[in-house]
Amino acid sequence: MVLPFLTLYLTVDRRFSASTAGLALTVYGIAAIIIAPLAGRLSDHLGGLRIIKLSLFSSGSILFVFPFANSLTGIFALCGLWAIAAEAFRPPSMSIIGDLAGPSRRKAAFALSRLAINLCMSIGPVVGGFLAMHSFKLLFYADGATSILAGVLVAVLPWRALKQTDQAGTDNIDPARPRSASIASNEAVLALKYTDVLKDRRFIFFLIAMLPIELVFFQSLAAMPLFLVRGLHFTEASFGALLAINTVIIILVEVPLNSAMADWPHRSSLALGALLVGAGFGALVFVRGALGAAVTIVLWTFGEMILLPASSAFVSDIARREQSGAYMGLYTMGFSVALAIGPWLGAQMLDNFGSAAVWIGTFCCGCITALMVWLLPGARSGQGSA
Repeated sequence: MVLPFLTLYLTVDRRFSASTAGLALTVYGIAAIIIAPLAGRLSDHLGGLRIIKLSLFSSGSILFVFPFANSLTGIFALCGLWAIAAEAFRPPSMSIIGDLAGPSRRKAAFALSRLAINLCMSIGPVVGGFLAMHSFKLLFYADGATSILAGVLVAVLPWRALKQTDQAGTDNIDPARPRSASIASNEAVLALKYTDVLKDRRFIFFLIAMLPIELVFFQSLAAMPLFLVRGLHFTEASFGALLAINTVIIILVEVPLNSAMADWPHRSSLALGALLVGAGFGALVFVRGALGAAVTIVLWTFGEMILLPASSAFVSDIARREQSGAYMGLYTMGFSVALAIGPWLGAQMLDNFGSAAVWIGTFCCGCITALMVWLLPGARSGQGSA
């Protein structure tokens, strides 16, 4: 609830300038970049559930304190602390999903996770809007309370080791224990470092390949609304309705789509998804009305539904199980970097070079990512391949 309304809270309720409110989001983004790899590493050593519980309880507590910050320094500090607490949730949760789903069901499992996120993103801001009409402080209290409630549920629900068979044999997957302890207790496993992940050339190539299309995704926060509202004179309500198309399609289609594509090689899913996302945003160069805009959203939504579960599944497949959190930390950090850069870059290009340059650029980014993931080193058929 809070993040979508943070700029409104700072400008309307606290009377700060728009640029100051934007800087608060920048602080959040920078902190998210820093915590992603650290949270992944800690989840490997301490156990993913411990990090998840710590994230939920601490982020909820920070939100209860946030409305009492009066100085700009205090607000920026809390934005950074909140980002560290909240964003620490992502790498261990993705690692646990990949572990429990197994290679054959990872695409569908990550799609199901995204369905839950999109369903809540369609409800949370609506409820938050009603709360903000009465008091912005209610946003913080409600968001904080739900985070703490989620932490309580994670703490009290029974977790047990699950039998999972893959090409390497049968392992016990226990999300309640540190992964290094679940896999093995020998010193060689415990001595694995982040540098071992950075030496995985295929993974680093994949992270670089994903960056162009990640920059494209976040144009829905900057260049796209500016183009449609300021350039084509859509109302803000019309833009919100168009974005609802994305959420509805994801809720209805993403899980069955990824179940049907479960046996596709990763590089085929990744390349097709990147092309559809790039083409969807790129097609905005031809848009002059609401129907055309709706078609482009449908196009890049299908690309998103194919690309993101496939990319998460690919990372989970190629990661050493004892370092799965570290892999997911670096993977999610890529999106944080794109969030910090993408909206600013798109807005700058729109103002200085025009909308055509932005949308042609997004299509080129989609093509670059598609080509790079198709040429991933060591590509072959089967589990863990591109």
